Amino acid sequence: MRPRSLARVMALQALYQFDLRGEDFAEALADFVNEWGDDPAARSYAIELVEGCRLAMPELDAAITAKATHWDLARMPAVDRAILRIGAYELLYGADVPPKVAIDEAVRLAKKYSTEDSSAFVNGVLDKIMGDVTGRSKGRP
Repeated sequence: MRPRSLARVMALQALYQFDLRGEDFAEALADFVNEWGDDPAARSYAIELVEGCRLAMPELDAAITAKATHWDLARMPAVDRAILRIGAYELLYGADVPPKVAIDEAVRLAKKYSTEDSSAFVNGVLDKIMGDVTGRSKGRP
């Protein structure tokens, strides 16, 4: 698996746990990521994704909520919330991540780790967010 793809899997697992455990998990992030293996690039990008999502969570959640028609963020499965946050973070703040890559990677995560319908849902929400971002310069939160 490519380092960034592995990093997204790590970030998904970490954000899922963060969603369930709250701030207590934030302190254990480095230990959690270090358990995933020897690839320093994957570990580094996973930490960047998780920390970036945590810092930008209000903005990410607002963007997701605005585009997830008839869906309340709190009622979404925790896995879908984490995937959407990663995808939205890469769309809004990932200066070196092409929008199509961010969406494709999020859809791939949804197909592997969530429900049968989640990949289409994730694709639709992130595609709408991408429409708002296209042509705008990205920057870190």
